Amino acid sequence: MSGSVQNPAAGDGPFFSLIIPYRQRLANIELVFESLAEQTLGRECFEVVLGVMEYCEDYVALCKRFTDRLDLVSVLTGHDWQVSRARNLALRQASGQVAVLLDADMLLPSNFLENLRDRHFSGDRNACVIGQMIDYDNNTQDVTTVSVRPFAEYRQKLRELQSQDEVRADARIHVPHVIPWAFAWTALLALPMQTVRRHDLWFDLTFHGYGAEDLEWAYRVAATGTPIGMAADVYGIHLPHVRNIAANQGTEERNYRRFLDLHPDLDVELAGAFGDFAANEMQPEYRGRIAQAVGDTPHGAGLAVLQGRTGHELWLVVGAVTDADGTVLDETATGLFDTDQDVRVLPIAGLAMPWEDGAVQECRVLPAALRLGGRFTQRVLSEAERVARKVTLPHPGENSV
Repeated sequence: MSGSVQNPAAGDGPFFSLIIPYRQRLANIELVFESLAEQTLGRECFEVVLGVMEYCEDYVALCKRFTDRLDLVSVLTGHDWQVSRARNLALRQASGQVAVLLDADMLLPSNFLENLRDRHFSGDRNACVIGQMIDYDNNTQDVTTVSVRPFAEYRQKLRELQSQDEVRADARIHVPHVIPWAFAWTALLALPMQTVRRHDLWFDLTFHGYGAEDLEWAYRVAATGTPIGMAADVYGIHLPHVRNIAANQGTEERNYRRFLDLHPDLDVELAGAFGDFAANEMQPEYRGRIAQAVGDTPHGAGLAVLQGRTGHELWLVVGAVTDADGTVLDETATGLFDTDQDVRVLPIAGLAMPWEDGAVQECRVLPAALRLGGRFTQRVLSEAERVARKVTLPHPGENSV
């Protein structure tokens, strides 16, 4: 079975590889090391592998302080910060059977690794297990200064969490996971390294800045058939760090467009348009609205956005009706372009689109897109206005397939 995990015999190497991307978080990573040094699982059973995007003598000195308590592996590079590159640097050096993806600001309870091995990765199991992030505010406000608290305070808080019958302190655990990859944030999750290698599950280096690179990766994890889910008994405390919300939102929007360009998919556009939490809530309604919008068409029909050229200009058609195989049913839609051979058909409704602001000369919105109604049609129209210099709406009474 892909990603199967067996308990290692003595001398077979570590069971876990903790994968940490790192740059300029010295105070936080010291606390992380402290929490890892107190794991009840023997140090021979896990390694800590860091992709370090800087050359820093203070970081090296910190590692030296923990060499008698942790098996630390650091891959250092002078490249500019990119979290995807940092994770890949560490993943490619991993020698453990299970990778635990961990941010440089997550503190783990002392029984974390032992519990993860015994309850989630014992025997023959392939899964992507998401952990709760305690004290994470989901990127809602700027953080300009941070006061570092002593590890003893966090140790006490971790012990209090361990004493509880059940921990349910992450907002993601209280809502339905209709789109499982949408909640697979890589600050804390685990999956077998065999699954990573077999399916080339490395992070895409075309993503830059904050946001969506982990969801695109999780989308590919889900595509392998690997089940993705949260576990109430897997959790860590998130440490505060400096953060600029406006800057993060800007790169996240661009990264979601890249995500959608790579994987044009209804769930991806829904998350790109409304966010991961709202997408999980709205997905059943959205699928139902699409079924209503296409009307009396063959079973399995859907909507698409068409990209093509008229003369030397890039044009779009939003709301083209397709059959179950993705073939456009309305010939007038493809007839707007010079040739249908170069028309790209994206199986999305147009709530989010992968083009930059004003990148398209004209966007024609067909009646089926308007039949989505409410916030869905409003989002289609606002997105058309964003990407196109001219938006053309249907004439009154005009209909399409």
